[in-house]
Amino acid sequence: MTELRDPKTGCPWDIKQDFASIVPHTIEEAYEVADAVIDAVEQQDFSELEKELGDLLFQIVFYSQLGQEQKQFDFDSVVAAICEKLIRRHPHVFGDKNLTSDAEINANWENEKAQERQQKNLNEHISILADIPRNLPALSQAAKIQKRCAHAGFDWHNIEDVFAKVVEEVEEVHLEIEQNNPQALAEELGDLMFAVVNLCRHAKQDPEQLLRQANQKFTKRFHGVEKQVASSGVEFEQHSLEKLEEYWQQVKLDEKQR
Repeated sequence: MTELRDPKTGCPWDIKQDFASIVPHTIEEAYEVADAVIDAVEQQDFSELEKELGDLLFQIVFYSQLGQEQKQFDFDSVVAAICEKLIRRHPHVFGDKNLTSDAEINANWENEKAQERQQKNLNEHISILADIPRNLPALSQAAKIQKRCAHAGFDWHNIEDVFAKVVEEVEEVHLEIEQNNPQALAEELGDLMFAVVNLCRHAKQDPEQLLRQANQKFTKRFHGVEKQVASSGVEFEQHSLEKLEEYWQQVKLDEKQR
């Protein structure tokens, strides 16, 4: 990395990068790792994951090199910082605290994070929702907001109440559809999605991962429909919706029979 950034003999592309310019590449690499993990689990082939993890590690090395050049931090201090944080957040492993249940461990973790936020701004009131990354995918961001609020006691008591809220939001969406009010409908649709994320959280599921899986399932089934369309010899656009639905149901049936 030092050689890549050398002003005289390095790579022109690497030399001109800064902290902000490589952020999109970091996000892209993180998503590629996530995809590689799913593929590795499904196909039991971890060779691609190994490569993608290397690409993501390169991003960390890149930031560390920039930090070192600006005399802010380096790779060693980055590793030291995460070690210190993990030791402090795991007193039941590295200390003498007795935490046995997931609830106790998660509560301690959130308390430690809250103290960290407070220490960053000693003389200011710190919002419970402070430091939630703005660039998180919207589903993940919603889940993190809800998790923070829940830790502070602002949460539904049980999943049935959350489900009732989803039903309520569905009815409000339907009302705005009937009213033909696009702006109000958009707001209600957002409320519905937020409520569904809350339902996922209470069901102890990751909404981002669930939607990714749903996307993959739909894509796989749609590919099956495309194969049947190709076999029919008739162009996709010339098929009726009823015929395409027939193909779709056949694909689902084939899945169950495998």
